[in-house]
Amino acid sequence: MFDTIKNKNIEMNRWKNHVNGEEAPFIPLGPFKLRLPFIHYRFELPDFFQGLLMCAVDLAAIPLMVDLLDMPFEAAIAIVMLNGLLYLTHHLLGDPVVPGWITPAIPLLIAYVELFPVGPDRVHALISFQMTLGILAVVLGSTRLASKVVQIIPQAIKSGVILGAGIAAIMVVFKEGGRFDLFPLSISIAVGIAFYLIFSKHFAKLTAKRPFWRNIGNLGIFPIIILAVVIAPLLNEAPWPTIEWGITQPNFSLMFSEYTVFGVGLPPLSMFLTSIPTAFAAYIVLFGDVLQSKAILEEADEIRADEKIDYDANRAHLIFGGRNMLMSIFGPDITMSGPLWSAMHIVIIERYKKGKKSMTSIFGGSGSFRWGTNVGLLFLPIVSLVKPILGIALALTLLIQGFVSFRIGVMEAKSKKDLGIAGVIAGVLVTKGATWAFVAGILLTFLIYGIDFFKEQEKDL
Repeated sequence: MFDTIKNKNIEMNRWKNHVNGEEAPFIPLGPFKLRLPFIHYRFELPDFFQGLLMCAVDLAAIPLMVDLLDMPFEAAIAIVMLNGLLYLTHHLLGDPVVPGWITPAIPLLIAYVELFPVGPDRVHALISFQMTLGILAVVLGSTRLASKVVQIIPQAIKSGVILGAGIAAIMVVFKEGGRFDLFPLSISIAVGIAFYLIFSKHFAKLTAKRPFWRNIGNLGIFPIIILAVVIAPLLNEAPWPTIEWGITQPNFSLMFSEYTVFGVGLPPLSMFLTSIPTAFAAYIVLFGDVLQSKAILEEADEIRADEKIDYDANRAHLIFGGRNMLMSIFGPDITMSGPLWSAMHIVIIERYKKGKKSMTSIFGGSGSFRWGTNVGLLFLPIVSLVKPILGIALALTLLIQGFVSFRIGVMEAKSKKDLGIAGVIAGVLVTKGATWAFVAGILLTFLIYGIDFFKEQEKDL
């Protein structure tokens, strides 16, 4: 009897029997590796509690859906919660990352869906785009062609798409009637402080010397969001939050009946064909997140010799591609389903690097964090606290993304000619859309490089 109980305890706490140098325990599941909390990894309370608070960033998706789809708040938060549940699939199925939005591609998608009138047509445009993107990712992941497709795209075109995404992000905030017109002072203050905390050399020196500032830096943009909760009402740009108690009440019925295929039906084939260029542009952008995931995890794997980290880009494609396909059917989402939330992934990795006592497994950190964000979305006090300043949080996210996209876009170009082509592509992308941008990019690259179209150019930047 005692042996039976002991064996059951071992089975229920397999993470305690992890052998140094091997992967965290898992159940083989085809291309996936199933890991469950408490059984295959230790539940990490610090990351869980951080997730409770950082769910505020997930809520910033709501203003986009309210504005672009004329969607009620209760239906929009239902989509956010559904997306939150699908975030869990990454660590559960063996992808050791903190997943998030495809943030750089949001402005591209906004520009695309705005070509269609508000109502069923715009919902159809969103459904067809997200389903096309999901199918593309799943096909590339299942055929193991993910990395090869992006590698053959000329650097000038990749650079132009990323630069165009950066320009579009800035335009969303500063266009007439945009977020900046609604919260000019609050956004200016929030963005100024955020850029200092994230990109400043001076603040980087402070974090290296002082644990207090290091902890502030590790929280990403969350401190700025809390600051905006106070600043915006003081500047008369938003009301003070009315804290409500209880559990969040999403309206799934309204979401299904008005904003999914169950209410508006499947989009016509023509819309799927129209969405292909924008979906491909979004894929080029998101592939950068896949590469970043791999690089960050490889660095952590070198430091933590006690746990072997298995990151498979093809498996990641299957997971985030599947998420996009499911969301396109059950809750189309402007922010899309991306492979990485880079800011929080880095925060988790930094704690993981401190050793086994700090975090037994990378899956414990990434999984516990996303369990935390899901629980946080259920707490009405958290949702009601940040509701008045969600527009500021969104503007902050887009402006930071614009800054990063410009930096990465320029670095993608290998030559001055590449950069010139990229500038034209970016301009066409934000004014005429992805289809014309790809046509312009292909023609310019061929006219300038001729038979060396696919050849990487000599670096002269």
